[in-house]
Amino acid sequence: GSMDALDLTPKGERFSKETTRLAVVKKLFAEFVSHRRDDLIGLVTFGGYAATVSPLTADHEALLNALSGVQIPAIAFDAQGREISEDEQLTAIGDGLATALARLKDAKPTSKIVILLSDGVSNTGAVEPDAAAAAAAKLGVKVYAIGVGTRSRRTPFLSRDFFGRSVVRYADMNFDESQLKSIAKTTGGTYFQVNDRDSLAKALEEIDQLETTRIDADAWDRWDEHFTPLLLGGALLALVAVSLSMAASRRPA
Repeated sequence: GSMDALDLTPKGERFSKETTRLAVVKKLFAEFVSHRRDDLIGLVTFGGYAATVSPLTADHEALLNALSGVQIPAIAFDAQGREISEDEQLTAIGDGLATALARLKDAKPTSKIVILLSDGVSNTGAVEPDAAAAAAAKLGVKVYAIGVGTRSRRTPFLSRDFFGRSVVRYADMNFDESQLKSIAKTTGGTYFQVNDRDSLAKALEEIDQLETTRIDADAWDRWDEHFTPLLLGGALLALVAVSLSMAASRRPA
């Protein structure tokens, strides 16, 4: 639910559904994917539990289609107006990382990374974040951790009132920066703290520049010959010329 916060809204733009943390992250992640044309990329989401939205794939069009469908479930209320969507108020960082590692474990590429983006504090899940980080290090997977958001008691976010109407509220929001730093350090990755759209874009750009792998591959050039129509046309013209010449030679003086 915290991904509905509006603190990544670009300067000069009004608060809207298009400027929530989730919307900004989705847009910048799509741009990142467009720069990694030869990579196998997957997508895991996590709140109170982790789920694979897309397995590793080279079909980036399908990946981005899956990304576009990622949404924050609507918060439900009971008869007294109390929130009852407790799972969406929880953050299973360890489970999210462990799920990503399960997808990477048997993947063929030798260079494997996880970009772990979180704006919360790990407070649920079957796998502890430190245990997931240790597993990543053992598998040789670097984790680039991104902590999203500002530490402010006046963080704006989209919410809904008792009648389901969209409203902007302000709340005290925080994330566990020390946990994310520890994960990155354990795996040989890097930690990035971002509090606006530009810093998130720079973080993804730096990861894009850091993670490049040279590969050797066989390549074939396919040639399409286009001389045939021209050859046939030339032959036809030559035949016409010969025919006209023969006709002219037979004409009586």
